[in-house]
This record gives sequence, C-alpha cells and structure tokens, in this order.
Amino acid sequence: MTGLVVGGASSIFAGCIKWVTEYRNNNIWVFMLLPIVGVAIVFMYQIIDPHDGGTNQVLSTIRSRGDVPLKAAPLIFVSTLLTHLTGGSAGREGASIQFGGSIGNWLGKLVKLDEFDHHVMIMCGMSAAFAAVFGTPMAAAVFAMEVVSVGVMYYAALLPCVVASIIAAEFATGMGIDPETFSVTRIPALTVETGFKMAIISVGCAMVSIMFCIALKFVAKIYGKYLKNLYARVFVAGCVVIAITMILNTKDYMGAGNELIARAIETGQARPLDFLWKMILTAVTMRAGYRGGEIVPAFSVGATFGCVAGQLLGFQPELAAAAGMVALFCGVTNCPITSMLISFELFGFSGVAYYLIAISISYSLSGYYSLYKDQTIVYSKYKAKYINKSTR
Repeated sequence: MTGLVVGGASSIFAGCIKWVTEYRNNNIWVFMLLPIVGVAIVFMYQIIDPHDGGTNQVLSTIRSRGDVPLKAAPLIFVSTLLTHLTGGSAGREGASIQFGGSIGNWLGKLVKLDEFDHHVMIMCGMSAAFAAVFGTPMAAAVFAMEVVSVGVMYYAALLPCVVASIIAAEFATGMGIDPETFSVTRIPALTVETGFKMAIISVGCAMVSIMFCIALKFVAKIYGKYLKNLYARVFVAGCVVIAITMILNTKDYMGAGNELIARAIETGQARPLDFLWKMILTAVTMRAGYRGGEIVPAFSVGATFGCVAGQLLGFQPELAAAAGMVALFCGVTNCPITSMLISFELFGFSGVAYYLIAISISYSLSGYYSLYKDQTIVYSKYKAKYINKSTR
C-alpha cells in the first residue's frame, strides 16, 4: 500500500520538478522572483506548520520522538516546486523523504498499527519516495534503515522497505519517470598507482564533505545572528543567490545541479570552482528557509570535485567524478552501504573496486559530521566501541 500511494505521489512530484526546471530554463526571468517566492514559502510554513523540522523530523519520529503530520506532504511538495521553479540551489530528496515519511506516518495511523510497526511504515514511506524519485530501489530500501542510527540497522524493516521501494520504483517507471543512470566506460585496471590516486581523491572528498556540513551550519548561525526575521532572511538570501549567479554568469548552479553531475561523469568536464560555488549557494539557499534537500547538491559537489581532482592527478576524470559523487554522499550522510548500492545502480559494477575505495575512505575520514542533526552514531567509526553520540 505504501509503495503504491507514495510511489504514485512521488512520481507526480518528480514529473512536476522536471517540468518546472524546464520552464525555468526556457524562461530565465523567473529567477528574479526567487526572493518573493522565498517570502511566500516562509509565510506558508508560518501559517500551516511553523514547527516543521524537515528531514530531521522524520528521523526523530522513527526514534519515537515527535510526529510527521500529513499536512507536511503538500506543504513540502509546493514549496520545493517553487524553490526549483525560481532557481534556488536545492535538491529534491529532502522533500521526497519528508513527503514519503508523512504519508507512511498517516497510513500507519489509518490502519492502527502498533508503535513499532508504525515506525516501520515511516521507513517504508521514505524508501518508496527515494526509489520513485531516484530510480534506485536497492539503495532506497537500505537508506531508510541505515540513516537513522549509524551502526545499528532495523533489519525488521528490510522486507517491508524492499517491497515498498520496488513497487514505488516500478510505478514511477510506468508513469514515465526514467531512473537516472550514467555511463562510466573508460575504467583503468586497478594497480598500486591508480589505487593510490583514488585514495588521494577520496581523502579530498572526505574533507569537502566536512566543509559542506560546516558551511551549512555556519550560514545558519550567521542568519540566526544577523537576520533573525524569517521574512527578511529569506528575501536577503534570494537576493544574494541572484547576485552571485549574475556575477558568475552561469545558470549551472540553479536547482539541484544535475547538469553539473552529467557533465562531470559523462564528459569529464568541470570548472575548478564548480564544487565550491555549488556548496556556497546551497548553504545560502537551504538555510534561509527555501525547501528541497541537500543530497543532490552534495552529489553535484562530489562529482565536480572528483572530476577536477582526477584531472589534476592524471586519473580518469569521469571515473573520479562518479567515485567522488558517492564518496561525498557517504561523507555527509554516514551511510556507506547505501552509497555502495547507489554506485552499483547508477554506474554499474565495472568500477566497483574504485567506488569501494572511495566510499570506505570517505566514511572513515569524514568524522561525525552530518547533514542531519538528529542522526545518531551508535558505534565508533574507528573502533568496535559503543559511543551513541549525535552528529555534528
């Protein structure tokens, strides 16, 4: 049931995102409406759900704290579309996770499940939404179980999440939402030299993932100190995004950054500072009050950084971009198993050794930083030791 309901709703959401992105690209003047749309988004949340906690609210609900009201679904749906329509630097997975979690929460209440099965329903909703939007059912099924408490997985949710994600992915495909895949063909043989170069790129990805998390928190702190009024904050942020974009004279950083990802992985091309500007604009946009998510921008940051690093080291830039993408995702989410499955589903198995090197090094060196403040690291990354600490 969750796979069908969330899969259908998420397919509509993905189709709408595609449409508003195409409309923006063909009518670039709508970008100038970003500050006004930001004010409208803040107004909607202040009226309908002033205590919304985004993806963190979903994670805390799975751990028996709080709730994900059904009204969060249409609210995040509309606000994310408006953010993408006007060119805010934001992803779509945060919306889909919250969207799916709220519907799963509602379905659990509707059929009067007990507390434990109710949490599983929320994870099913997250998996179904992730699978429908990205077309990666394997990764989607595991992500919902892995992201809440790093080191401990709710294996009781495996079968329900797998069923929900497969149904949602198939439903999305039937509705014309094609899964995202990238062709990574030129893969060098694994040698000491190529493995060492991949390790260097992976260390860089771990450091960039820490920078990304710190940037998001730093911008939020600046807003809290100097722009306490939510309406002034989102309006000023919109103006800043417009100003930076006009100075850079490119629209590549608008929206999720799919064009940057495709260019880096499929052609091995990326500008030296693409990853930095995408990181800055995402932090300015997302911490101001616009809606969407940080995961696809993180994909974009990782792909462009990996591509540039590969060029500098004389390593295959397309492969470096693909490995950098999943390595940085792992660094900001602390989800190595999900990262591995994403690499298999998006890039195939030919470069598996390089993806595993990148993911494992990034996971180990990225510390206890995360995009999600309600994520918990149950077991240490460095020793078989129980620590149960919140991420930074």
